[in-house]
Amino acid sequence: MKQFTVPMALVDYIPVILFCLGALTIIKEFRKKMSSVSFFLFVAGAVLVTAAGFLKASYKLLYALGVGDFVWMSAQMFSNQSIGFLLAGIGLTIFALNKDRTYAFLPTMALVGIMVLGLCAMDASLCYIATRMNKRKALPCFIVSFFMCLMMGYLSSKDFDQAFMNWIAQIINIIGQGLFLVGTRILHKES
Repeated sequence: MKQFTVPMALVDYIPVILFCLGALTIIKEFRKKMSSVSFFLFVAGAVLVTAAGFLKASYKLLYALGVGDFVWMSAQMFSNQSIGFLLAGIGLTIFALNKDRTYAFLPTMALVGIMVLGLCAMDASLCYIATRMNKRKALPCFIVSFFMCLMMGYLSSKDFDQAFMNWIAQIINIIGQGLFLVGTRILHKES
């Protein structure tokens, strides 16, 4: 039996909200500067990541409330988030390099690699953009956020039916997405 509680499930929404706010900040800041391809890829990726996290948090909440065990809501998380981070990362890379091309990817067992590449591309592009904008205070936020996300990837291989593993993962995820939001806010702030 899974050890999900209502407070734990509600806390699971926090990193989803933080990531969504960070993504909206990027959209607001760079929408007119991004090509239609880079904008579409970033938005599609951000929507996938946000929706995947929202469904997973909702799964925990519904389970904790005794409504039911909607396994699909949990199972979708890994693949949708992997593809979402990849799309968002490619979109930001195209924007950062000022190139308007599309890239293809293969949906295979390499979902972990896809997620890491997408996260790396997204955070590396944001670091590059922060450097170009002379807003270097954002760099540690994106770098630490990247490593926190990698830690989440490692933790996903552990037994998440245990309450303490969920709490550890949530704390790491909140810190990671909180730093992502802080970094995007630094980029958005007027010089």
